[in-house]
This record gives sequence, structure tokens and C-alpha cells, in this order.
Amino acid sequence: MDEYDFVLIGAGLSGVDAAYRLKTQLPDCSYTILEARDKIGGTWSFFNFPGIRSDSQLTLFGLPWRPWIHEKDIAEGHLIQEYIEDAARDEGIDKKIQFGHQVTGISWSSEEQRWTLTVRVEGLTKKCKAKFLVASSGYYDYTKPLQAEIPGIENFRGTVAHPQFWPQDLDYANKKVVIIGSGATAATMLPLVAKTASHVTMLQRSPSYVFSLPANSGVGTWIKRHFSEHVAHSINWWRCLIEEHIFVFFNLLFPNAARKLFMSLAKKQLPESVDVNVHFNPKYKPFDQRLCFCPDGDFFQALHQDNCDIATDHIEKVTEDGILTKSGVKLEADIIVTATGLHVQILGGITPIVDRQPIDVATCYNWRGVMLTGVPNAGAVMGYTTNSWTLGADASIKLIIKVWKHMKKVGATSVVPVREQDDLALSRPVVSHSSTYFVLAQNRLPRITGESPWYGRKNTVYDHLKLWFGSVTKGMRYTIPSKREQ
Repeated sequence: MDEYDFVLIGAGLSGVDAAYRLKTQLPDCSYTILEARDKIGGTWSFFNFPGIRSDSQLTLFGLPWRPWIHEKDIAEGHLIQEYIEDAARDEGIDKKIQFGHQVTGISWSSEEQRWTLTVRVEGLTKKCKAKFLVASSGYYDYTKPLQAEIPGIENFRGTVAHPQFWPQDLDYANKKVVIIGSGATAATMLPLVAKTASHVTMLQRSPSYVFSLPANSGVGTWIKRHFSEHVAHSINWWRCLIEEHIFVFFNLLFPNAARKLFMSLAKKQLPESVDVNVHFNPKYKPFDQRLCFCPDGDFFQALHQDNCDIATDHIEKVTEDGILTKSGVKLEADIIVTATGLHVQILGGITPIVDRQPIDVATCYNWRGVMLTGVPNAGAVMGYTTNSWTLGADASIKLIIKVWKHMKKVGATSVVPVREQDDLALSRPVVSHSSTYFVLAQNRLPRITGESPWYGRKNTVYDHLKLWFGSVTKGMRYTIPSKREQ
């Protein structure tokens, strides 16, 4: 049976970054990456709906140690996929990936001080062992989307498509399309579908904030042209980091002013026929849910076309040839796209077994956004929901490495977060977004109190200050063999 110091689950952007940090900061440690699919890239090799792209600047969303060389900073999915593949190949990380290895079970033995992973490979089952487990497969289920209740959808005679499982042969040219949803996916699809569809309507139950960003940064492009690759990357990285944090903190500190700004900018870019107060005035504060970014205002430009519109309404029922809304409007459709969200899960949906006892992660407390109470030698690499994802994922693996180094320093073979008070009534979910798919997942998410060390992902400034100066012993119990034997 193969045994490793670290086993990483998932070979997406977060998994490749985690592997690089292990490779460079713990060169004497062995590791492997178990990837259920046959491709590297995670989200960027999995989703293939029309127009898939980043909604963050790749200077920050990309790997911190790998410059993003393209001029376009909000980029299409295939460019991000190629970028991840190139990074993994150049660093030799691709040789550490075992494709077609789906982890179906994880079991910790205090006696062995090891994890045993059950893995399905080509219909067969095999096992491997690890001293430390790192979940880097994100926060959603690859096998099923959020099951939104759409009354009468079974009556529709046209095509129903979900972005998570987009049919490769679906031709929407000269077809009437209704996209149900108001999030980033719907805002991404609308401009591209509108280019060839006879008509497309984005039907949202409630509005979202939509904000236009330049796909190419003039300043960033100038810097890339006048400095060496790595110097330019460093300058642009810090520039984007400062800009993003100022933007996020402005939204969080002055939500009313931010709302007015978003609505004012949207109104300037929309046709007069689209009422900004109806369609772009959410009930929630900015960043209570993720903002929808559109490169060069492509979303707003699409709404100037005669074949493109937006409707804010509830669905009464789906008919054979379209959707009837609560207000009595009939939206004719040949294709209905259900961009209604993701099915959120932690640890790839796997229930950890500790000394033969299953652990319900929803009853666990989250230690500094990485580890769970009662689950030894295991961490989750998670990104930010308000800032660029990869900044948080990178902070996660750095913290895991710091914990590992402390284990080696004190001669420990395992570490587990412990919390004396476990009154869940005084806690809240680790992610407090008001997006429907996060709200519906609250009974599957770990808990936090907001007080150190029981908090989730914060922001890169806070997390790095804690990384440098924070304690890796507060709220943690280390097992040292000599003391354990005594």
C-alpha cells in the first residue's frame, strides 16, 4: 500500500498551488494528488458553458508564483485551463497527479497515526495512506448542481440545460432562450448567447449587483511592456491587491454609498427601457453575495440589442413552450437554461471517519478557515468569497505547512483542533453569504464564532498577519508519541 506524507484531493488551481508550496517549502516530504477526473484544471476544465471566464483579475486569481502573461486580465476559461496545465508541467507537478482516482472514503486511525484513503480506480478499489490530508477540490459537487424547484419544468417540450452539464451539441443559434438566474454564470452567458440567439431573456427572481471592469488594464499592460516578466508580475500583483482591497473595504464599510455607485454606473450603461431600480437594486448589501463583474461592460451592451432583455419576476409555471411569470408575462422559449447555482459541499462530500466514528462536519468548528475540530491531520484549501479565490487558497496551504513544521519541531505525529465550549447555538456557518445555494447548505457547513481561532477565511492581509504572528497552538492538541505512550 502506497504511503505519503501528504495526499492532496483535487488537481484544480488550488491543488496545483498547494502542490507547489509543498514542493518548495517541504522538499523532503512526499506527496501525491488524487484527481477523480482525467484532466487537470478543476472548474476550468469541467465547465464548458458559453462564455465561461473568470470574474476576477487573473493577476490575483492566478497562481502567486506564476505570472499571468496575457494582456487580457479577465480571461476566458480555456486560457485559464492552459495556464494551469503549463504551470503544473513546468514545475513537475503533473507527474505527481494520479488521474481517474476518485476518493470515496477517508478514515483516521489514532493507533497508526495515519489516514487510510479508499480510492475508486477504473471500477476497482484500492487504498493508500497519508500522514496529512489536504482537500483542494473546492466547495461544490461536481456530480450534481443545486436542485432548484421550478414548477412545471417537466412540461417543457424544448431543451433544458444546466451550465454545470452543458450539452456539447446544443445549438442556440436562431432559438429563443430563457436563462433563469441572476448570478455570475447568467451574467457571463447572456452576452455570448445574445450574439446568435433569436431572442434571450435573463429571468431573475431578485436582482444582483453588476459592475463593469476593463478586460485589459492599460496600466498593467504598460508595466508588462516596460519591465521583465517577473518584475512586472510583482508590481502588478501588488497594484491589483491594493486596488481590490480598497474596493472591497469601501463596499463593506460604506454599503449605501456603494449601492448608489453601482446603480449609477449601471444606469449610465443601460438603455432607457431597462429600469435600474427594478432590475439592478438588490435587497442585500454589496458583498453579502458575490458581485457580478462584466468585462468591458459586455453584459450592459447586450441589453442594448433588440433580441436581449432582462425580467425580474417569479415563475408561476413552465409551459410546453415557455415560462409564465407571476405577473402574467409569457416568456416564449426553445431552450431554458437553469443557472440556479451549485450544490455546496465540504471535503468533496466525503464523511471523515475518525477511529471508526463518522464525523458530521456541520457539528465541527472551523479552525482559522483550514482545519476542523475532531478531525486530525486534515486541512481544506479554501479561497475567499469576497476577494480573489486563489489568495485565500494560498493562505490556507501556507498555514497547513506552518502547522506541519510545528509538528516536526515538537516531535508530534498528529494535531487536531479542540474546543471546550461546543454550543452550536452561539455559532454561525463558516460562510455567511445570502446566496441561495449557500443558505441551503448551512446544515452542511462547519461552524465559526468569529473569535480567534474559530473563524473562516477573512482576507489576505488579515490571514497573512495571522500566518506570521498568530499561534498554531491555540485551540490545538498535538500528539507526541513519547507522551502518548506514557
